[in-house]
Amino acid sequence: MDSETIESPSAHVYLEYDPANPPPRPGPQWTRFVCISDTHSHFFPVPDGDVLLHSGDLTETGTLRNFEVTMDWLRKLPHHNKIIIAGNHDLTLHRGWYGQNYSRWHGPHKQDEEKIMDLVKGEEAHKAGIVYLEDEEYDFQAKEDGRVWSVYGSPGQWSPWFYDWAFNYNPGAEAERLLAKFPKTDILLTKDTDSYSLTHGPPHNVLDSTLAGDHVGCPTLAAHMQKLRPRIHLFGHIHEGHGAELREWSQGESTIYVNAANWPMGPRAEEIRSKGVRPTFGGPGFRPIIVDLLD
Repeated sequence: MDSETIESPSAHVYLEYDPANPPPRPGPQWTRFVCISDTHSHFFPVPDGDVLLHSGDLTETGTLRNFEVTMDWLRKLPHHNKIIIAGNHDLTLHRGWYGQNYSRWHGPHKQDEEKIMDLVKGEEAHKAGIVYLEDEEYDFQAKEDGRVWSVYGSPGQWSPWFYDWAFNYNPGAEAERLLAKFPKTDILLTKDTDSYSLTHGPPHNVLDSTLAGDHVGCPTLAAHMQKLRPRIHLFGHIHEGHGAELREWSQGESTIYVNAANWPMGPRAEEIRSKGVRPTFGGPGFRPIIVDLLD
């Protein structure tokens, strides 16, 4: 299922809308999640909501300057809760690995990892409601006196090996080891993948089609989804796979799969260009995806 609006008794999903006048919430007992990804230090209007979710590739290549402008943007957004994870382009957040590999991207200019981590996890980020997850679960209340939500997110949902970018793993047993750590939560965030590669961020056959038409998502991750069944599964992604799907399970459970790519590329971007309009980050066809969940 992939349309401008997806509705079920407990979830409403909006892909296209007027950012200055987003759709109203279904009612007071609903929580609004606003999903973004692959922003790469580009900025655009983001509708307000109870929770902002960012599933990776915050920056171009993880430089200090990249993180300064990105975190400044995120701090200024109005959401009370902002939950973020790293992507494979956020090189400096992969501690240890970056120290051995920085020259491939940054030449002799090794970035200050401590300053970058302070931007992501320090006092200023905390005051702005930003929570950076790295292989960990986080429980929070989105609204005063509201229900407690549980989210698990990190580069631990890494991507299969792709020319030794950040947060890569080897397929097979290592994938099983990483994915076996995921707890059953309301929301599962997975990191993003490079859309020009055959790496795996989405589950296999879920919003994972490349420009060549190949489905490059991870079969191991897809198998784990059948057991975990989170209410939202937000992944980093194949850029051209921007969209959402509702997957119904047995016993009345369902998962909203969200590919929240904001980088405009693929057939949707070409269609926009054919109308004489330049596609933009977070613009038509690539808006932040709004997910309203019944508490």
